[in-house]
Amino acid sequence: MVQCRILKLPELIEGRLLRRYKRFLADIELGDGSVVVAHCPNPGSMRSMKEPGSQVWLSPANNPKRKLAYTWELIRSEGCLTLVHTGRANAIAQEALESGVIRELTGFASLKAEVPYGEKSRIDFRLMFAEGPCFVEVKNVTMYDGPSRSAFPDSVTARGTKHLHELMEMVTQGQRAVLLFCCSRAQTASIRPADEIDPAYGEALRQAVATGVEVLAYACDVSLKEIVMRTPVPVMLQT
Repeated sequence: MVQCRILKLPELIEGRLLRRYKRFLADIELGDGSVVVAHCPNPGSMRSMKEPGSQVWLSPANNPKRKLAYTWELIRSEGCLTLVHTGRANAIAQEALESGVIRELTGFASLKAEVPYGEKSRIDFRLMFAEGPCFVEVKNVTMYDGPSRSAFPDSVTARGTKHLHELMEMVTQGQRAVLLFCCSRAQTASIRPADEIDPAYGEALRQAVATGVEVLAYACDVSLKEIVMRTPVPVMLQT
């Protein structure tokens, strides 16, 4: 099986989570007892990923002029390492696409990121196949839903629902459209829509599948050194 070791993490600093607040800030106690404020690059609720006392890992900023000297990268939650930094999901997906890990999307001639499309939106990737373009939207999945299971989203996402409708519009125009879930919580074996959190998203996801949008999910192995996108997992749509 093809594997792609694509996200080499920087040297990480271990700490203990004290609190996450104002969405993008977190107080972290380091090993020497000092407390730092780290940037939290995750706009979601981080449900199941913000328990005070949790073991976390930070990356130091390369730019000495940056306001916050650390970025929160990983957390150990419910016994599993999970990627906090949602901005890395697209890099994981791009390298996996280019390496042929995502078997449903192999054979394209070119890949372009952040292409304008839809209603004042940008699609994460446009793949060009001989038969035409394929539009790929990436979503990062982190929420714990029991042993070996994850769910998405962890908060109401009107933006995510809008993306689904734009993918459906591509299909009605005769184009190929794909939603790719990047499961960046270790040991994920399946995911489901979190209808109890955002029923509108779950409804739109099922409608998208019925319309012809391809919904794929790939799990990652997460370590303190790298993240490996490894294998497809099922998306459980039933209520």
